Amino acid sequence: MRSKNLVICDTEEEYAKALAMFFMRKKELMLQVHVCSSISHAEVLGKELQADILLTASEYAGKAQEKVRAEKVFVLSTGRKSAETSEYPALYKYQSGEKMLSCIIRECAELFDMEDMVQGVSGNKKHKIIGVFSPVHRIGKTEYALKLGEMLAETENVLYLNLETFAGMGGHFDPGGQTLADVLYYARQEKGNLGLMLTTLVCHRGNLDYIQPMPVSEDLKEIHGPEWALLANKILEQSIYETLVLDIGDGIPELHKLLKSCTEVHMPVREDKYSKGKLLQFEHEMNLLGQEDVLKKIIRKGGT
Repeated sequence: MRSKNLVICDTEEEYAKALAMFFMRKKELMLQVHVCSSISHAEVLGKELQADILLTASEYAGKAQEKVRAEKVFVLSTGRKSAETSEYPALYKYQSGEKMLSCIIRECAELFDMEDMVQGVSGNKKHKIIGVFSPVHRIGKTEYALKLGEMLAETENVLYLNLETFAGMGGHFDPGGQTLADVLYYARQEKGNLGLMLTTLVCHRGNLDYIQPMPVSEDLKEIHGPEWALLANKILEQSIYETLVLDIGDGIPELHKLLKSCTEVHMPVREDKYSKGKLLQFEHEMNLLGQEDVLKKIIRKGGT
């Protein structure tokens, strides 16, 4: 599949470079991003490449499109309506990159073949769902899950999802923006492309991608294990990610069904008698439920 060429033509060169850096981090879109600050530069680009998407300052719109001949054109709006053209859809240039990307994807979805992207970026590697769970609390589980994800992300495409009732906004995760609740909403629609929508939702910790956790604990408690398992597999099927790291809390109904869907389950533990008692109770419950397969997937890790 050919990479898509996105051209940014704007008089504010530093702004254009910063916007280009944002788009280049969206590796799943396979975008080649080009920046120009003048019509003469746009003319040079037009001779060198076939542009797919053009983001241009309003004063350049007609002339820039004449030079690069992009399939889709957006005007970078400053909010001064008198200066804008109605010929092309407008993007408010000072909104967040995520909101801007979401608008572009809605208008240009036909340019992106997510199936080809998944093959182009991930190849045919085997998908993995790594659960991180422990019946023992305050043991450094989230820190372990994030470090595991960051380590794996050095060599593959990894997405981290926090499935705890209280993930801790302002701790590991910044408040605000779209969350895992939005991912569930899109996944339930059974229309559109979940992989493309994820590009507008993911945040980054170095090479590791993650989704902001659900902000309301009662909402998370209403999602049962089988639906989380279905979502995890849908993400792997429709996105570039080869591995999901699920940071799993014990507030999920039918927890054992989610654990059963994991390729492996990392379990931080301690050696004190109280921790051993909790672990023994968990193992007893799995046996009562006939979930011996879950116990076979567990990899014990020393807690912090």
